[in-house]
Amino acid sequence: MNIKNNKLRGFPDRFIHSLPIQLLFHNFKKNLALVFVWIIVIAAFTGGLGKVYGIHYLFLDPEYLGKVGFWSFFFVGLSFGNLVIAWNITTYILDSHRFRFIGVLERPFTKFSINNALIPFIVLLTYMIMIIRFQLSNEFAEKWDIGIYLLGFLIGLIVLQFLTIIYFRFTNKDIFKYLAGTVDQRLRKSQVSRDRVMNKFRENKEDRYNVKSYLDLKLKVRSTSQIVDFRNKEAVLKVFDQNHFNSVIVELIIIGIILLLGFFMNNQFLQIPAAASALLILTITVMLVGAISYWFRGWGVAFALGVFILVNTGIKTGLTKGINEATGLHYDTIPTEYSVNKLIEIHSKEQYTHDFLHMLETLERWKSKFKNAKDEKIIFLCVSGGGQRAALWTVNALLAVDSALNGTLMKQTFLISGASGGLIGAAYYREEAHQNPNISVSKKGKELLKNISKDNLNPVIFSLLVNDLFFKMQTHEYAGRTYNVDRGHIFEQNLNKNLRYLLDKKLADYRTLENKAKIPTLIMSPTIANDGRKLYISSQPISFMCVSSEILDNPDQKIRGVDFQSLFKDNSHEDLSFLSALRMSASFPYITPNISLPTEPRVEIMDAGISDNYGMSDALKFIKVFKNWITENTAGVVLLVIRDSKFNAPIENPPIPSGIARITYPIASVYNNLTKMQDINNDFRLELMNDWFDSNLNVVEISYDSYKKEHEQKTEIERASLSWHLTTREKRQIIENIRIEQNQKQIARLKTLLRNPSSP
Repeated sequence: MNIKNNKLRGFPDRFIHSLPIQLLFHNFKKNLALVFVWIIVIAAFTGGLGKVYGIHYLFLDPEYLGKVGFWSFFFVGLSFGNLVIAWNITTYILDSHRFRFIGVLERPFTKFSINNALIPFIVLLTYMIMIIRFQLSNEFAEKWDIGIYLLGFLIGLIVLQFLTIIYFRFTNKDIFKYLAGTVDQRLRKSQVSRDRVMNKFRENKEDRYNVKSYLDLKLKVRSTSQIVDFRNKEAVLKVFDQNHFNSVIVELIIIGIILLLGFFMNNQFLQIPAAASALLILTITVMLVGAISYWFRGWGVAFALGVFILVNTGIKTGLTKGINEATGLHYDTIPTEYSVNKLIEIHSKEQYTHDFLHMLETLERWKSKFKNAKDEKIIFLCVSGGGQRAALWTVNALLAVDSALNGTLMKQTFLISGASGGLIGAAYYREEAHQNPNISVSKKGKELLKNISKDNLNPVIFSLLVNDLFFKMQTHEYAGRTYNVDRGHIFEQNLNKNLRYLLDKKLADYRTLENKAKIPTLIMSPTIANDGRKLYISSQPISFMCVSSEILDNPDQKIRGVDFQSLFKDNSHEDLSFLSALRMSASFPYITPNISLPTEPRVEIMDAGISDNYGMSDALKFIKVFKNWITENTAGVVLLVIRDSKFNAPIENPPIPSGIARITYPIASVYNNLTKMQDINNDFRLELMNDWFDSNLNVVEISYDSYKKEHEQKTEIERASLSWHLTTREKRQIIENIRIEQNQKQIARLKTLLRNPSSP
């Protein structure tokens, strides 16, 4: 009995001084940066990091080749296993010498990894629980399917661990083999090796750990008191050194393989799930820490800083091409001047008049499509941004509206404006409707929804991993010119493939169709980061959107926007890829990079949603310019606004802010409410129209509403993420949202307005 009591009393001490717990303490004490990587992983799949962008969905519902299944989870498992290996190798390199008894064990690295697995195991267990919960509650997956997913993940994880164990079994030496004389003679004689050994001796004296037990290969608890204490400490540390060398070789091989994949990143079979790519990026970070620490020791930070300065200098001086180009534009000519004087010059009264008369011809051709246009209302279509969510919602809403109008929506619509995903969706629908005028009332509508909702994120993140993160190694040709391949180009090509290559055209290819009013004119208006002006991109000359006609004779006139065609007439603007033009309006931070234009100083282009996420300001500007023609030739205007958020959304009750939240609130509040402020400004513009517009104006809004009524109050359901990847549940929710009562009322109201020209 006393023996049992003594064992129980001694258990806490043995537990605290066991190798797994001591390693845990040490990692939080010395390797907090590496531990933080695991915190990032947990935050990513639990929704604590970037939930609004759907980052957690990438981990809980990964796609590979457009499907969620065994192979998608297998690749995530491989990448997770890679991160575990990087963690073990790096901590082994940095800290194994602090636990000197490991050096006298057989297969020291494998045993170190087992005892160092506590943090990865906790993360793994949490991840698997989250997968099960998510698949049951969000994807409504069968238990058998979930079992297949977890099996794929675990097999991927185990395969990599097994290969690593095999490698180290045949390459790493233990103390017994060393004493037998089988260690590489180069390591014995190397001055670098001897210096490293002496450094580790000093570190060992500074930081000792009292370890009383460890786990062996069979997960049995072994006492360290039974280990033979070798007096030849230099021999033990040389074993560590040789093990470390092999570990660094593994790290460099893995990084080399990732870089090699960059040459084949266009192969869809190599475009692994975005979650797997994200884990590999973290793996590279951990590996580089290990490699730099091994080779440079105390100079590691200085080396990393030097590399950063060198790369940054290369980009800044042009030695390394760091800009993201617009496909089709000519970058090899003398850069176009971008200055106030230049803008005043190209937006002259003569240019304004020319473009105005040109657009009047298009309006007259729109008018000729009707027997009596005076009885018809002209539709201006405004679509909001919001990534894949907005793209799917726009196509979904257009299908429903066009079906209610018996396929006449595109005929009645003259202008399309907007931002980001919504504009991509509208451009796709315009092209499909042009090629198949009965698209809205045919069964093909479901195919449109399927195409526009396909994943656009996995290949982009993969490109970031294997190409943009290091060096842009590949090029592509377009219109006889060569451009670097970057993740923006990969986004365009993947979107092109998803949409059946229908938008694989130059911007100028739409000139005749738009000019003859066979399709609505589409205006893109991304934001110029340098000064906040809009860059108006269209197949038609539209300088009238950039200045006010009332001040054309004023030499000090203010230029509010920039006409793309006028500014880049010497840079082959007619060759601009239509997909690149769309991407300029959909520059998603860190995902689809900002495009740089060939100007001096260089102009950077940002998302159109920064200026107006709904496109209403552009539509109202156009209406103001042509108000006389609209009043004389139509029954009025219908602003059809398709938005991925509700205008009068309930005011949310924010959680109690943390200290950090209080510090970031002034900036975060502006960013979070940017689109709401734009809404208020657009509403104010509509009110002011009464002072200058003499015809009928009607606003019809089709809104993606993520709120539901509960006991006379509105509660937000889980909103589809702002991302270029949607889950099955999100796609279903977006598509079904068109059926809600408010949207059906708005569609019915639109039908009434178009039937009855005098309707208010």
